[in-house]
Formats: sequence, C-alpha cells, structure tokens
Amino acid sequence: MRVAALAPSEGRRKVLILDEFHLLQPAAAAKLLKTIEEPPASTVFIVLAEQLTPELVTIASRCVRVDFRPLSDEVIVAELTRAGVGPETAQIAARSANGSLDRARLLASDPKLSERRATFASVPDRLDGTGRVVIALVDELLGAIDSAAEPLKARHAAESAALEARIAAAGERGSGRKALEEGHKRELRRHRTDELRAGLGVLASRYRDALAGGEAHHAPSIVQAVHDIHASVEALERNPNEALLLQALLLRLPSLTL
Repeated sequence: MRVAALAPSEGRRKVLILDEFHLLQPAAAAKLLKTIEEPPASTVFIVLAEQLTPELVTIASRCVRVDFRPLSDEVIVAELTRAGVGPETAQIAARSANGSLDRARLLASDPKLSERRATFASVPDRLDGTGRVVIALVDELLGAIDSAAEPLKARHAAESAALEARIAAAGERGSGRKALEEGHKRELRRHRTDELRAGLGVLASRYRDALAGGEAHHAPSIVQAVHDIHASVEALERNPNEALLLQALLLRLPSLTL
C-alpha cells in the first residue's frame, strides 16, 4: 500500500484504520498481506472485521487480536434513556439490537418494531403444515423487513442530499460520492441481515417459551425446531436467498396449535 509506505506528516506514528475488512475480496487480501505482515516502522494498522473469513486467517495470524463483546441490554437501555428514549421503547430496542448501540438507536425510532417482533412470534401458531401458508408467512415476514429499512433509507437520503449540496458548492472532485453510495449499500445489507437475525431470535424464543410452559406436546420436535432456527441464523453469513432460506425453515418447523 502506497499510503502505508509514506512517512507520517505529523508525529512519529501513522495509524491506518481498515474498516469492514471482512468485506475484502480474496485478491485484495493477498496483495495486502505483505504490507500488513511487515509494515514500515512508523505505520500501525488497526483492522476492523465483524467476522474472520477464510481469506483473512493468514492476515489475522499476523495481528494482535482483540475481541469486542456485544454490549449488554442494560448498557444499551441506559444510553437510549439518557438520549430521551422512553423506557419501554428502550427495552424493546435493546433486546432486538444484538448488542449494537447504533442498531438500537435506529430501532428506537422505528414505530413498527413491536409489530415486527409480534409477527415473527406468531409464526408457530399460524403454521398448519402446508406450503401455501409457509409461502404467505415468508412474504409477510420479508415485507416487514423491507419496511424496517425505511428509517435507515431516510437517513441515507439526508446524507446524500447534504453531499450533493456540498458538491454544488465546491465541485465533484474528492467529494466521496461513490464511497457514500457503497457505504449505504453495505449498511442496508447489514441492516437486513440484522433484522433477519433478530426475527429468527424471536421465533426461537417463542419455541423455548412453549417448551418451558408445557404448551408443546412433542418436546423433541421443539428442541429440533430451535436447532434448525439457529442453523438458519448461521447460514445468513453465506448471504443466502432469504425467501428460500425462510421457506425451507418454516416447512420444517412444528405448529404449536395442532
């Protein structure tokens, strides 16, 4: 990397932050390996990644790894209430945020969050073993996830409008328009995956509650259902077809009313 080889312009050290490194293509990772493995004495790399993909294993072995745990619900609720969010909304947002304060802030402004959680929780009571119902449920769930992105899209629109205003005043050169557009796409993709994870988490909790409350007539099938849901959550890392993933899952899940 040319930037890494340049001497610091201020101070004795230069710090390069490589954000969202898990999105790096294999070819780019191979090119960066040598630079990260033997950086100039004045250069320090901070590599941020949400997951360790096979392409990054070698690079990771050259790094000092620091794992950051998700924030607790209590910490997130405290931050949200400090920012003026109501206690009940803060609790719901924290439970759905998977330890991310940024996501919790977004969810706290989403009026349909409770409705979306209730839709996922209702699935076991609406299954009847037919493909027709499964297809209808998947369409409903994906529609709810589509609508969940509206607050994020509104923020993106405001950011794009602000950028266009700066471009009109100062010109296109160095505006960062492409970077902003690509960042918005990644954020929407991550938001969608987070919504699926959160919804599937609600679904798993519904089956666990049924098992604990004695609602389920066949405990082994409920245990298997929770296992299947967790497997589907893990499969989201591979960017699957969402409709097919949910359809395959719901066809395997037992009804809690039959």
